Amino acid sequence: MPNTKSAEKALRQTIRRRKRNIKKKKDLKETIKQYKKLISDPNASGQDEKIKQSLSLVYKKLDKAAKVNLIKKNKANRLKSRLTKKIKKTNTSD
Repeated sequence: MPNTKSAEKALRQTIRRRKRNIKKKKDLKETIKQYKKLISDPNASGQDEKIKQSLSLVYKKLDKAAKVNLIKKNKANRLKSRLTKKIKKTNTSD
C-alpha cells in the first residue's frame, strides 16, 4: 500500500491508465478480428469496398495504438503488413 499522498495519487492514476489501456487493446483486437472474419468470408470477393474500409480502420487503430505506446511501432507495422498480405492471398486464390 502507498505510504504518502503522492504515492496514493500515483496508484490512482496507474489504475485509471491500466483500465483505459485494456479497453483500447480489446477494441484494437476486436477490430482486427472483424477484419479477418470479413476476409475469410466466402463471399468476400464481392465486398472489396467494405474490405478496404475495414483495412483502413485497422490501419488507423494500429497507428494510434503505436502513437500512444500501447503497442510498439514495429509491431504495428508488422501487423499492417501481414493483414495486407491476407487480402492479396485471398484475391489470388479466387
